[in-house]
Formats: sequence, structure tokens, C-alpha cells
Amino acid sequence: MREHARVADTPATDDPLTTHDPLTTHDPLATRSPLAAAGYRDVGAEASVRANRGWWDEAAPGYLAEHADHLGDRELVWGPEGLREADARLLGDVRGRRVLEVGCGAAQGSRWLADAGADVVGLDLSAGMLAQGRLADPGLPLVQAHAGRIPLADGSVDLAASAYGALPFTAEPERVHAEVARVLRPGGRWVFSLTHPVRWAFPDDPGPTGLTATSSYFDTTPYAETGEDGEVLYAEHHRTLGQRVREVVAAGFSLVDLVEPRWPAGRDVVWGGWSPLRGRLLPGTAVFVCALPA
Repeated sequence: MREHARVADTPATDDPLTTHDPLTTHDPLATRSPLAAAGYRDVGAEASVRANRGWWDEAAPGYLAEHADHLGDRELVWGPEGLREADARLLGDVRGRRVLEVGCGAAQGSRWLADAGADVVGLDLSAGMLAQGRLADPGLPLVQAHAGRIPLADGSVDLAASAYGALPFTAEPERVHAEVARVLRPGGRWVFSLTHPVRWAFPDDPGPTGLTATSSYFDTTPYAETGEDGEVLYAEHHRTLGQRVREVVAAGFSLVDLVEPRWPAGRDVVWGGWSPLRGRLLPGTAVFVCALPA
């Protein structure tokens, strides 16, 4: 599996804090069938939303338990390399700023932002992930919504962040960028991370097998896991580096920086396909730092 998503379709609203109770929105996994196949196949936008909502609802407790040491409880971590916003400061000074975390998961990043003095709102597709976030901090504003349909008012936030959230799991990333651009104020910054596009040419294996390219980097067929009934259970979408850049530019952003974190010496962590072995030789994460014109 290619690893981290997050939405009941919620119409945009003039109230930037409109929420609904994610625990009553749907019945997670009520009809999901056992995994039957995994590989590359076309997956549409609706199927991706349905599959990833269900997958993260089911996986939330186990995923968080497995990766608790790496994610932290109140940290904004940009990827498995361990680059923290507390050190990188890619968002700039967040104190007193309105910050939206897109694909916030269990809101570890949102809690860090709040601790740093931001007025934060966390948004995620998964009711299961948001439920975990509410257990950790019942007072934090968390919204269940599609990242391509953000229920916030135009120009209502100063900064937006997404650490492996939403973008890898949507078939329509251009909608996400357009929505983020809509809710940001002029001069606002949009920082997001995802699996480095180069990695999609290599098997998702932390060992030596993961060092030999076996697929075309230019093939953007999604990775999908399918149930016995043919239903897509999980989907992850690849774009080339050039496509990612063109998507943010088309939404009106300028690309301020593209950060490719190095694997730190002494970091002995294996996280899915990420490992010290691969991290020394291949980029694992790409962090895009984007800004709207002032």
C-alpha cells in the first residue's frame, strides 16, 4: 500500500466555522468487502472519496497507534523524514493567524498550530480520524468536509497547510487547490506535502527491492485496493512533479519553494515504504510552499 486523507460533501457556507457531527454522517464500513486485489487501475473522483473515507474510518485507531511515535501528539510533521514545522517554519509566523489544516487526520498538526498561537480549523474527510482528534482535544474546531468543497467563506483564512493529507487521495487535486485559493486572503500561503512523485517509479518497499525502478514515472494510473465485490476500498493518485507545479499555478499560486527533506543521519525509522536505506538515495517527500499574490 502507498501510504496517509480524509468528507461528507458539504456545501460552502458564509459561516467559516460551520460543522456537522461526523459520527452521525454515515455508517463507516457497513458494507465493505474483504480485500481481493491491489494494483493500478483507473479510479474516479466519487469512488476515491467513498473508498478513502471508509478506509481511514476503519484504519484510524490502528494507524495512529502504529505511528504515534513518528507523528507526535501535538506536532506538524511534514513527512516520514521527520521534518517538523517547529524547525522548518515553512508557514512563517502563525501566531495570531487564521490557519486551515486540510486533511488534518487526528489533528496533531492542528494542535501544534493552536499551541503556537494560531486560530486553527482542522478539516478532514474521515469521521474516524476526526473522532480521534476530538478525543485528544474536544475544544478544537474540526470540520468533516471534502477538501474540494471547503465549507469556509471566501478570504477567511491567512494560511493553509496539509501534511500528506487529502491531495494524494483525490482524483481532482485541481479542485483542492482552487478551494484553498478561494478561502485564503491575498498574500496567503499554502504549504502541502505528499509522496515525492519520483517514488512512484519504484516499488513501495523499504528494502533493496525498493531501489530499482519498475514502473514509468509518467504513468499516472492510480493505485487501488479492491474488495471481493469489485468495490474500491482504497485509492491513491500520482502526478508528475511538473503536473503538481502546473496545478498550483493554475489555481493562482506562485511556487515559493519546493522542499525535498533529506533523511536525517541516525533516524532509524521504517514507515511503509520509507526507510533509512531508501532515504539516503531517493527523495521520499516533496513539500510545496505556495503563495497567493498580495
